[in-house]
Amino acid sequence: MKTMTCKQLGGACDLEISANTFEEMANLSRAHGMEMFQKSDEAHLTAMNDMKHLMTDPIAMQKWMDERKADFEAAPDV
Repeated sequence: MKTMTCKQLGGACDLEISANTFEEMANLSRAHGMEMFQKSDEAHLTAMNDMKHLMTDPIAMQKWMDERKADFEAAPDV
């Protein structure tokens, strides 16, 4: 199991998210983002807008995902 923060995953806070796979980590991060969206958390809304902009460029988005996956793989097992 590995742990990353919301910020490391493109979010806005220091919430630690733990998962066994990168896909699981991405899903948990997405769920956290949706929770913060429902709470109208300004910092997370800004991070989501940044991600929305990134998603308009498929090459940049893939590079970003590859970097996050590499960060996940490099994180120590807990």
